[in-house]
Amino acid sequence: MPEMATDTGASKLSAAPEAAGDATAVSPAVFFRDFLKSQLSTLQDYSLLCFRAVANIFTPPVYVKDILTQMDLIGVGSLPIVLLTSFSIGAVMVLQTSAQFTRFGETALTGDAVALALVREIGPILAGLLVTGRNGSGIASEIGSMVVTEQVDAMRALGTDPSRKLVTPRMVAAVLTLPLLTVLGDLVGLVGGYVMASTTLHLTAAQFWNRALRSLDFGDIVQGMVKPLIFAFLLSTIACFTGLRVRGGTEGVGRATTSAVVAASVSILIVDFFITRIMLFMFQ
Repeated sequence: MPEMATDTGASKLSAAPEAAGDATAVSPAVFFRDFLKSQLSTLQDYSLLCFRAVANIFTPPVYVKDILTQMDLIGVGSLPIVLLTSFSIGAVMVLQTSAQFTRFGETALTGDAVALALVREIGPILAGLLVTGRNGSGIASEIGSMVVTEQVDAMRALGTDPSRKLVTPRMVAAVLTLPLLTVLGDLVGLVGGYVMASTTLHLTAAQFWNRALRSLDFGDIVQGMVKPLIFAFLLSTIACFTGLRVRGGTEGVGRATTSAVVAASVSILIVDFFITRIMLFMFQ
């Protein structure tokens, strides 16, 4: 009888880990369902933040001083890197295409190629990604640090809406400054293209600039100005949203900074495809 009792106890003990393993095991369907629910919840929270940030513009109080401060940080602060990169891109485009233009005896088309590429695509994408890397990371880390140090909770305790104080000024500043940065970047990129075309292809200023300006039509200008507006909205709101969701102290701030830059950059590239498709359908 004691032996039977011992065997029964041993069988129960051996069955216990198996039952625990079965309880902790998650099927692929359940894992996918939970992942999809979490992503939909995140998208819902982000959409709500965007809605509140836009709605705050039309109701007082409006923090004008904060908007001007952010315009200085985003616009003036990003100006040197945008101009330098745009000049280099314009010059490199001429270097890459000069061999083909010379081969077919159509060196005058250099101005057309540089102008269309910069205004339609390269200028907005370049400015959006540079501002995302420089300011998107800064916005996420700044707001994330405020969350970790409980400054955001102090705002709520004092009756201040964090979305109105933190998100809206940064969104408005980005939307106002990124199109201006794009225009200046396009102009400097054309200057870089002209400098290289005049030295390598021996084009005169009249040959280059006449072709460059005449190649652009209304649809190209609209496409080049709509993209920065949408990119600015995406990068600012994604950076703010990621910063407000920081958890885990200073390590969480670092993870949020990386996530903000990656998510905003990928969103810009994906949205750029759809904007380009719609614009080409509308104007061609």
